Amino acid sequence: MDSERLVEALQRRIPERLARDLMDNFTTMAQDVATGTLGRSAPGKFVETLVQVLQYLESGTFESQPKVDKYLQGLESRSTPLDEGLRLCAARIGRAMYTLRNKRGIVHKGAVDPNRYDLRFLYAAAQWILSELVRVASGLPLEEAHGLVEQVNIPVRDLIQDMATHRIVLEDLPADKEVLVLMHSWYPNVARTGNILASLSRRGPRTVSRVLKRLWERKLIERLARGEWALTQKGFSAAASVIRGCLSREE
Repeated sequence: MDSERLVEALQRRIPERLARDLMDNFTTMAQDVATGTLGRSAPGKFVETLVQVLQYLESGTFESQPKVDKYLQGLESRSTPLDEGLRLCAARIGRAMYTLRNKRGIVHKGAVDPNRYDLRFLYAAAQWILSELVRVASGLPLEEAHGLVEQVNIPVRDLIQDMATHRIVLEDLPADKEVLVLMHSWYPNVARTGNILASLSRRGPRTVSRVLKRLWERKLIERLARGEWALTQKGFSAAASVIRGCLSREE
């Protein structure tokens, strides 16, 4: 997906800052879907930026901290210059996303974890909203807008498979990148050495230990107490870069 081209298209009608915020949070959701990373704030931030975009399209200004539910609910009954697809459909989808993120963004108990299909729904809803913004707000010729909408709607392939007792990185990657992608899927939780070894059993304990040491030396991960490891900010950025590379290859 050409994120820069999408930002350029959107900023024909909305401020660049809002266009970039939308794309940054959309990209984060795509990465989270690919790795099964749960409970992050990107869906909520995406909807908050959507509200700011709608405010700007409606009035030419936007609030720095909008009251999301109040604005979206009131938008439906208000006479505005907004296209019906944004005023009604995007507003209702945005409210559904915000409700799901806020009311179910917790650790669930039980054999079936709804967070995974929650995340899939949130991403699909974001795809619809972003597609509608490209269609309505970009002002691009039909053929060009259609091409960008097709990019937005490219399916995200799973990079991680959860086997209950361990996880498998499905992409063929060098060992250090495989560890980073794996640890991204646990983020913001820490990873225990035993879980890492079980998930990278094809590589062997010595190889995994050497990789963990190299990543620690590069300050991409940090060793904690009781055999636990955590991604640093630098490591999270590196993992996100690897994931973006994997997703761009499938396009």
